[in-house]
Parts: sequence; C-alpha cells; structure tokens
Amino acid sequence: MKTRTIVPALTLAAALALTACSGASDDSGDDGAMPQDTASEEAGATTDDGMEDASGDDMAMSEPFGPACADVPADGAGSFDGMSQDPVATAAGNNPELSTLVELVGLADLGDTLNTTDDITVFAPANAAFAALPAETVEAVKADPDGLLTTVLTYHVVPGRLAPEDLAGTHTTLQGEDLTIEGSGEDFTVGADAAAVVCGNVQTANATVYIIDGVLMPPAE
Repeated sequence: MKTRTIVPALTLAAALALTACSGASDDSGDDGAMPQDTASEEAGATTDDGMEDASGDDMAMSEPFGPACADVPADGAGSFDGMSQDPVATAAGNNPELSTLVELVGLADLGDTLNTTDDITVFAPANAAFAALPAETVEAVKADPDGLLTTVLTYHVVPGRLAPEDLAGTHTTLQGEDLTIEGSGEDFTVGADAAAVVCGNVQTANATVYIIDGVLMPPAE
C-alpha cells in the first residue's frame, strides 16, 4: 500500500429543520353539522393513530441494531445513552469494545479532530477486527502514525451523518478515497473486503457510528 499524508480540512455545517403544527379550531354551527362529541372522537382517533405510527417509525429508525449491540454496556458512559452525550472519540473511549481503535486514534493524534468535527459517520472496527490482523501489519501501521495510520483511520470516516436508509452506495471518505457500502435494512457490508456492520446506528454527540467486524484498507495505487 502506498503511504499518503492526509491532513483533512473538516468544515461541515449542520442544518436544523423545524416543523410546526397547528390545531384546527372548533366551529359551532347547527345546520348539517356533525355532533361535536362524535366529530371530536373521530378526529382524536385519527390524530392518535397518526402520532403513534409516526412515533413508532422514528423510534425504530433511531435504535441501534446488530448482534454486537448486546456487548455494549447497559448503563454508564459506555452505554448507548452515555455515548450519545459525548463527542465520538470520547464516546468510543468509554466503550470497552472499541479500546484498540481508541488507542490508534490517540497515537495518530486524531482525537481532537474527530471530537470537534460536526456531523460525521464513523465505521469503527471492534477490538476483534484488529486482533484478526497479522501482528506485523498492526506494527507497521503503528510505526507510521502521521502517514499510514492516519490514512487508514481517516478512510473509516465519512462526512455527514448517514442513517441506515442512506448507507448503501458509494461515499467519499475524509481520506479522499471512495468507500462502497452494500445492503439494506439491518444487513450491511462495508468496503472491498465486505466488513459486516455488527452494531449500527449508534449515536454520539457529533457522529453516527457503525461498529464493524473488519479493518478497512484504502485502495492501493
């Protein structure tokens, strides 16, 4: 693999959309009007059903998914709720399943960059993904923190928060090369080696995280 020095310029803007709803006022009329109690009951039933369906959809979309989600602590700073309160590098540091990744991020001095960049998607290899690599590969990456290590780590980050329904397709990484993701629903593979998403849609204060079972390598030139 050819080493590339990457100094990502990360300036991303987040747009917040506000929606407002207004209630209909009651009209008091006698001619041909539906009885007020009956009208209120029918309108209430429609509104309640609609709100329940919408709320259910939003909740389903916001929930983490995947078999490895069971390994995430149920409470504390490393839990899903705890991670949502912290920026991504800090949140990952509180999750014991991502300790190797956090060590490498610190070695490459990328923690502050990841923590202060708004709206990114991080494909985070679990500890087992790094353990599966040959020891000499890991040592070679560690020996070049400003070059090879930075190149590999920034290849795991995509600008913008990708929701599950937006994952499939080709996305340009902070490293500069494209990353292709295939799948749908809760079944996705990432990159040329088809690393599987094992716990997806994990929210942090500034990023959406997909924990994967492989380490992504940028294409060699």
